[in-house]
Amino acid sequence: MRISTANMFDTSIFKLQQRQEQMQDSQMRLTSGKRILKASDDPTAAARAERSLSTIGQVDANQRALEASRNSLRLAESALGDSSEVLQQVSESLVAAGNASYSDAERKALATKLAGLRTQLLSVANRSDGSGGYIFGGQGSEDAPFLDLPGGVKYLGTPGSVQTGTLESFTLNVDGRATWMLARTGNGTFVTDSAPNAITGQPAKSWIDAGRVTSPGQLTGHDYKIQIAGSGAGATYNVIDQTTGGAVASGPFVSGKAIEFDGMAVNLSGVAEDGDTFDITPSEPGLSVFDVIDRAVAELNTDLRSPVAIAQSNAGRLRDIGAVMVNLQNVRSLVGEKLNNLDGSESRMADNKLFSEQERSAAVDLDMVQGISDFQNQQSGYDAALKTYAMVQKMSMFQYVNF
Repeated sequence: MRISTANMFDTSIFKLQQRQEQMQDSQMRLTSGKRILKASDDPTAAARAERSLSTIGQVDANQRALEASRNSLRLAESALGDSSEVLQQVSESLVAAGNASYSDAERKALATKLAGLRTQLLSVANRSDGSGGYIFGGQGSEDAPFLDLPGGVKYLGTPGSVQTGTLESFTLNVDGRATWMLARTGNGTFVTDSAPNAITGQPAKSWIDAGRVTSPGQLTGHDYKIQIAGSGAGATYNVIDQTTGGAVASGPFVSGKAIEFDGMAVNLSGVAEDGDTFDITPSEPGLSVFDVIDRAVAELNTDLRSPVAIAQSNAGRLRDIGAVMVNLQNVRSLVGEKLNNLDGSESRMADNKLFSEQERSAAVDLDMVQGISDFQNQQSGYDAALKTYAMVQKMSMFQYVNF
């Protein structure tokens, strides 16, 4: 078989160029640290890397949303802490207002103090989140969510809360209506109240406390009425179930002694008078912290109240303040729980991101030891190809003619 000199030249040049390209590719891989420079190098590994990159992008978006949620919830937790401190001052003022030695002027001074504390609470409820919104704006409000009107504070926001639109939904604010306007009335289970004397139409000379639950399993959720018959030492009480119409308890009236029935217990204090009545109804959500303070201020500004009226009023307002404080504390606990959940989510997302980065690295990153070894082998091959080309070049007939 005859092999022409031109063919040998072409083959040598082709091999030389091929080795040069291979060496250049290896050099680029070493420089970039990547095994795959384009998808055609390894389509399967390239697809695997793209999936990992997509997951990393989603995790990054979730982490940004998580940080936004954490900042908002921290602001809410701080605001709820401030409101609890203010309400504690309200409670202390009401306790002081129950002092029998206080004059109407001193109670009016306490009413002025309560009005100032109310203003502080309204400011906390309308606190900004620092990004153009409001901590307690619910599902969105361009203006402050709480508006002070002649009839009391109204919630103008949309009930609920805003969630992030990422794969993991995080809370960005707190439902202001549920926080400030929906505490449970009474002691959380039932509400006690004094009614005018059924015979004289005058306020009762005795009063009822907030009551307590003694046996949850016996609660009926019915309406009750306590009626006093007789006066002084011979007075008795009768507890009527307004739902069924039957009597559930009765006995002699003893000031300060508990009356127990259907899993509940209440205390009547003061002087019994024939015709005094007290109502007991199921508790419901809908107690506004601002309405409670407004009512306390109005009562403290009322002149010439009897000691019984003062005692009943203070007992009721302290009960209501306690209810709204419990509601705020429950919301604060919920916010704290969400903050704890964010820590868990952050750790989980960090693990997911690390796994995805390892997957991507395994798919496209170059083994540097192997890469250097391949480059050195290709360099040796290229040097050999250069020497071979030099030798082939000398095999031309012209070389011999020149001699």
